[in-house]
Parts: sequence; structure tokens; C-alpha cells
Amino acid sequence: MIFSGVFGLPWWGNAIAALGLTHITIAAVTVYLHRHQAHRALELHPAASHFFRLWLWMTTGMVTNEWVAVHRKHHAKCETAEDPHSPRVFGSNRVLRRGVFLYVKEANRRETVERYGAGTPDDWLDRNVFSRLPLLGLTLMGVVELILFGMVPGALIFALQMVWIPFWAAGVINGVGHYWGYRNWSTPDVSTNIVPIGLLIGGEELHNNHHAYPTSAKLSNKWYEIDSGWLYIRALETCGLARVKHVVATPHFTAPKPAIDLDTLQIIIDFRYDVLAKYGRSLKRAYARELGKLRRFAPHDARALLTLKPWLYRDEKVLRETERMKIAATLQKVRALQTMYTMRSQLAAVWGRSVATRHQLVEQLQDWCQRAEASGIDELQKFARELRSYASLSPARLPATAHQKSTARSSPH
Repeated sequence: MIFSGVFGLPWWGNAIAALGLTHITIAAVTVYLHRHQAHRALELHPAASHFFRLWLWMTTGMVTNEWVAVHRKHHAKCETAEDPHSPRVFGSNRVLRRGVFLYVKEANRRETVERYGAGTPDDWLDRNVFSRLPLLGLTLMGVVELILFGMVPGALIFALQMVWIPFWAAGVINGVGHYWGYRNWSTPDVSTNIVPIGLLIGGEELHNNHHAYPTSAKLSNKWYEIDSGWLYIRALETCGLARVKHVVATPHFTAPKPAIDLDTLQIIIDFRYDVLAKYGRSLKRAYARELGKLRRFAPHDARALLTLKPWLYRDEKVLRETERMKIAATLQKVRALQTMYTMRSQLAAVWGRSVATRHQLVEQLQDWCQRAEASGIDELQKFARELRSYASLSPARLPATAHQKSTARSSPH
């Protein structure tokens, strides 16, 4: 007779147990490894940190400083040849199917761990147990699950745990999350949000949101986005086991200032992705108006303009050369749209200039606003006034992150 385990659960009970156990692992990765250790978005009580470290040792064998180092390098070198797991470099199929091997390869680079793994745990447990004996933790978990759930269910649950993180984190998030999905924010990379699998991977599918605001403890930005990791953080905070340090703030607006000043420049840089999202909506309104005109007076040009719709609102850097050429040729016949399309790149270039002083950036942004207001294009004029309406927030409410603060002096990574 095959041993049925201490619990002796029916098949559906074992399925629920498997889902619960794998979800604890997901929570440990997103709350402890990702938001706490890699990005310092929150602080964790030592009791919570030690539990997560122990659980990850027993379910994944991952070492904190290695995981953190690989992830930080991904942000620092995103979509370049040095990115540890970019679908742009390795191909989406390779990252999806073999992402765990790319992770292991990078984690074994001593220079990566030394450069990007600073500030992670380096105590006796880490040096003598978690780092040195990863197979011991996995063996203990396997034995415990065989005893609790029985030989066959326990082995299946253990096998599921072994592939859960490699498939979802190393494969789906790193692969699909830079290849397919929707984008809330015009980040310098091609990260995307993928739904509706948030309940399975703790909100980590909101990858574009995370790349826009990497040190925010909350990954959801829209009402329809589910970030179960944020729910766990709030629960830990309620129990006194966590303290949130950074979340994405909502911009405030006042009456338009006569001109751009240093304070306005800083708040626009801090909320640059919100600025570009609003500009995108203005561009859509202008597109709809111009398309309506062409349909009445130049149907052939209207059909040509209609073919641009899938590309017009996307970042130029993710377009093919043929797509950029077609946009340029078609927009020559629609001057208002051509102006708005060109000025979007010019606006983003303001905070992307690494050699300009803050006073030079103020002058360049003010010049952009003056040209927008003199363009005669209603959407541009309204947007320029809105730019001058961005208001300062109290320091506690600003999305103040090391990544964002650096953009006042240098270009985004």
C-alpha cells in the first residue's frame, strides 16, 4: 500500500495545498527578494525577513545576493548586450524556455554579484547555510512534503515547486514581460504589463509599471490591475512586520505658472512618465480630429493615416526602420500631427540630456512650451499650459527614488 501522508488529502485538497505552497514562494520572491532587497521599496521586520529567507532556501535554493545582483544588473543594462535576460538580445523563445539557465549563468559571475549585490544579507546563516548548502534546503522540503502529503502527491507537489519560479519568474516575467502586453508608461525599455495572471505571480506581471517606478512598493497603477504582493505588504504592515518607504504619488496641479522654473522642472522630471502618458492622450485627440478632416476631404490620405494607428503612439525606439519611414512620409501631409509627433520626442529629450545643467534644462523646457503655444495647435497649447501647472508635493509624497533622482542630472537607464 502506498503511503498516503499524514494529511491524507483528496486530490483537490492536494491541488489547493500545492497552489498555496507555490504562492508563498511567489510572495517571498516579490515581497522579500524583489521589493525589499533589490529595490529597498519597503523595510521588513527581521522575523519576516528570516522566514522568507528560510522558505526560499527550502523551495528554490536561491541565494539573496545573487538574485538581487542579477535583477539590479537587468535594470542597469536593460535591453543591451549586457542585460542578463533580455528577449531583445537572446530572443523571446530562449528567455521563456531557458530563462533559468540565463539567470544561473549570470549569478555565477563573481563581478556581477560584487558590483550589484551590495547591501544584501551577509550573516552567519547566509555564509554557512543558505549559500553553501542550497541542496540541503531542497532536500528538507522534499522530505517534509512526502511525509505530509504522501509519496505520489508529495513528489508531484515538490516537482511543481521546483519549476514554479523558473517558469513564471525567469521565463514568463523576463520573457513575455519584455515582448507582449500593454504599456502604461513610455519607459526607455520595451517592458510590458501582462494580465490577468496577477493572482498567480504576485503582481510581478505589471512589469512596465515596475520599470517606470522601480522603487515603488506598489506595482499596480490602474484600477483594473491586481497586485496581490501589495496586499501582502499591507497585511505585514498592519501586523508591524513591514514599513513602506516608497509608492508612486499622484501629481498635483495648480494654476499655470508664467514660466517654467526649477521646481516645475524637477516635478516634471519626477513625473516624466505621467507627462508622456498625458501627451499621448493629446496626440490621440489630434489624430482623431485630423483623421475626421481627411475622411471628408482626402479619403486616400485618410486611409494612409489609418494604417499608422498601431505605430503612432509607440516609442520610436521600438519601431522598425520601415515603420519610422512610413510615419514620416505620411505625416508630411498632416502638418499638425507631424508637429505633435516631432515635439513628443523633443519633450522626452529634455530630461534625457546628461550634459545640460538644470538651468539649461529649464530654458529648453520653457522654449518647448513657447513653441507649443505658438504652434496654433489646440492640443499642444493646452498641454503646454498643463506642463506649467505641475505642482510640488511634500517630500513624503514624491516618488523619490534613486533611479528618479538621478534623472535630474543624467539620462534614464
